[in-house]
Amino acid sequence: METSVMNPIPDKEFERIVELSAFDLDYSGLSHSLKDLTKLAAKVAQTEICLVNIIDSFTQWTISSYGLDVHQMPREEGICQYTILNDHTFEVKDLSEDRRFQERDYVAYPPRLKYYFGIPLITHKGFKIGALCMLDPNKKEISPDRAEQLRIISDEIVERLEARKRIMKLESRLIAGYNFKRRLNHDIRGPIGGIIGLVQLIKDQDTDEKVSEITRYLDLIEKAGDNLLGIANKRLSYKKRNGERKLKDNELTLLSLKAKLSELYKSQADIHDIDLTIANHPQCEDLPFPKKNVLPVIGNLISNVIRFTLPGEMIMVRQEYRCASGSNHLLITIKNTGSKLTNNQIRQVFNNEIESDQKVTSMNLRAIHRLLKKKGGSFSISDEGDRGNRFDVEFPVLLTRK
Repeated sequence: METSVMNPIPDKEFERIVELSAFDLDYSGLSHSLKDLTKLAAKVAQTEICLVNIIDSFTQWTISSYGLDVHQMPREEGICQYTILNDHTFEVKDLSEDRRFQERDYVAYPPRLKYYFGIPLITHKGFKIGALCMLDPNKKEISPDRAEQLRIISDEIVERLEARKRIMKLESRLIAGYNFKRRLNHDIRGPIGGIIGLVQLIKDQDTDEKVSEITRYLDLIEKAGDNLLGIANKRLSYKKRNGERKLKDNELTLLSLKAKLSELYKSQADIHDIDLTIANHPQCEDLPFPKKNVLPVIGNLISNVIRFTLPGEMIMVRQEYRCASGSNHLLITIKNTGSKLTNNQIRQVFNNEIESDQKVTSMNLRAIHRLLKKKGGSFSISDEGDRGNRFDVEFPVLLTRK
């Protein structure tokens, strides 16, 4: 574990980040599914506030809250970074007397929190991806019985997240299956049409009464071909029947991805006095694709770039589609000005080498590289001299309709 008292890093942090990425969480879209458990935990603990926090490389994301309207904060300013160092619970009875937290805004100023009780959210693989935490402006004490009840609630939160991951995996398989059938329908249309055309040609050329029996068989072949062609056309008309459907929860478009990234990361850039601009290529920006893994990869990359870009500088994100040879790819280009990664530091990312001053950044960029490689995508970083760095992501996606 990192020795820094104010910004501790757990053992196996790289593996923890990879595990978190596999959950493919939409940090702004989970509140509804967890609000009942968040409220229940506050009632069990008898605290004014309860939060479900997920901790990635640089940010503490509040995915569900009761009693306090908060969405995110820098990881180093949160308390839950200490909770994920523990296997059981982490408690601070008076935050105002603890030097790690006494100068935090939420302690020194309203709501002037004093009490904290956190339980790590531990996945089935044993990684701590966040915490269920209880907070109160007054000193509290949680009995062992109540602590055990809170542990049960934290386990249920993890189980819901695990179930969501399994469902998304199944949905991805269904989408892949639909696209396979669509390609198959396209593939059979040509041969069927050829057979029908050949049959018609033979029938038109042969009028001998002696071959009437052959003609009868040709009629049957033609009819069967027409039926198969009709089935294929019916399958392919799916996109027309669904052309006006609404965007599903598990889908994104370039337009919705742009809005989501702005919602999640614009405030981070503003805190660091960085101008974050996100733009789309206008072509195909309204076509839906599965959101699986897109937000963790692109969001984590933007968060990393924010961390080593100097105040007053710029980060430009450009998104577009590329369609070739029947496959579709989401292309993301991120450029920053000012501070940058050097060629030596870039080499460390892809060669699994880490320097102490770039430990967190290198680990996270390696995690992005690993995930993209696993999904059949690509990731590259280039040093553009005085113009900063350029990050290129190519992500294979399956359009759910054309």
